[in-house]
Amino acid sequence: MVQFSASLDTCFAALSDATRRGVLEQLGSADASITELAKKFHMTLTGMKKHVGVLEQAGLVTTEKVGRVRTCRLGPLGLEEGAAWIEARRQIWNARFDALDEVVETLKRKERIDGLQSE
Repeated sequence: MVQFSASLDTCFAALSDATRRGVLEQLGSADASITELAKKFHMTLTGMKKHVGVLEQAGLVTTEKVGRVRTCRLGPLGLEEGAAWIEARRQIWNARFDALDEVVETLKRKERIDGLQSE
């Protein structure tokens, strides 16, 4: 049975946008205000607020308002659930590729043996 995780869906939806991925890259270097981020990405404050809101809802970013300045920083748990999901898929695919390698090697050995027997 397929299980869905709303938080995982929210995380991947947030990461689906190049600007939001860029914001995460930027915040990986240093915290920044929404104004600084808007300037960096050549967009309006309203547009950047929407992007930051999506990232915040996904738990990828936290914000703190001091006076009129809202500072953004990477969220504490951010990508852990998404990374764990990707890692589980990677392990499944690695196991499948390993099994495929075994089948190919078995067929190659059989082909060599059949070639020797026909000589």
